[in-house]
Amino acid sequence: MFEIDGSQKSGSGTILRLAIALAAIVGQPVHIYNIRQNRPQQGLKPQHLEAVLAAAKLCNAELEGATLGSREIWFKPQAIRSGNFEAEIGTAGSIPMLLITMLPICAFAKDTVRVHVINGGTDVTYSPTINYMRNVFLPAVKRTGLDAGITVQKYGYFPKGMGEVTMIVKPPSQLKPFRLETFGNIKSVKGVSVCTFLAERKVAERQVKAASAYLAEKGYTADIHIVNDRSNPIQKGSSIALWAETDTGAVLGADAIGQLKKTSEAVGREAAEKLYAELTAKPTVDVHLGDLLIPYMALAEGVSAFLVRTLSDHLETNIWLAEKMLNVRFNVKKVGNLYRIEKGG
Repeated sequence: MFEIDGSQKSGSGTILRLAIALAAIVGQPVHIYNIRQNRPQQGLKPQHLEAVLAAAKLCNAELEGATLGSREIWFKPQAIRSGNFEAEIGTAGSIPMLLITMLPICAFAKDTVRVHVINGGTDVTYSPTINYMRNVFLPAVKRTGLDAGITVQKYGYFPKGMGEVTMIVKPPSQLKPFRLETFGNIKSVKGVSVCTFLAERKVAERQVKAASAYLAEKGYTADIHIVNDRSNPIQKGSSIALWAETDTGAVLGADAIGQLKKTSEAVGREAAEKLYAELTAKPTVDVHLGDLLIPYMALAEGVSAFLVRTLSDHLETNIWLAEKMLNVRFNVKKVGNLYRIEKGG
């Protein structure tokens, strides 16, 4: 049995999510303690609990300690299943983070997996937005041979959530290495700006105008799609996701979320500033994509490598956990103003 101390490294929910996913994939039980030790509210919150429960459904796992607020769980997986699975968060907890837990497990199913998630947040703080997932994360993961798509039935925001999403995953016969070490030249800058029941205030348009103006100042022309959404009458909200594609296949992304007392212009500019920071550094993956790719690199045979502009807590945590649970080795090396992350063959 794996023994994982949740107070190590970032001390956050990322340890729980990745430990559960890797345990399911290798078919070994895991005991996780000190869950979210370094967070103000320690233990399992609704989104963490539902991620564990959903992962357990995928592999018929036996669970102990899986209750709200629990700081210790035991997860004993069996064979990974294909088919249709339902999950319900019940708060504005992050749907993307639940999908991030489930996707690597789905990659090792024998056939197609369909995950339907209701009553959660598609675009909330401390999480990638759903459109970042669709347009940056999934295209990157597809380089490993994993074909997955996300459909949004309802956008969901803080505080009520009520978002609804479906992810369909077609597992590869074998994961391929992720190797991308040349930035290349920018082909396009794109985006999607969404507002839900805020069209009369032109929120999506104002986010686009601010983002486009900032990027234009820096020499980039952005093609940003506007979505005046009416899927969720219970919870208004907004978000914007931006990404740049290069001729080597790199996709660098950034996003921002609307909040009370935060202008639409501030939301758009925030996302544009984040994207510009990536474009200036010229890595091959952005700072958030880096940590999300670690499980796939660790699980694929052969050498994987990318360049990232900074070593985030989540990136270092995921490397630590992958090495601990999968007996693989990563090499982190400073190359100019970037960090080269390599997983050996």
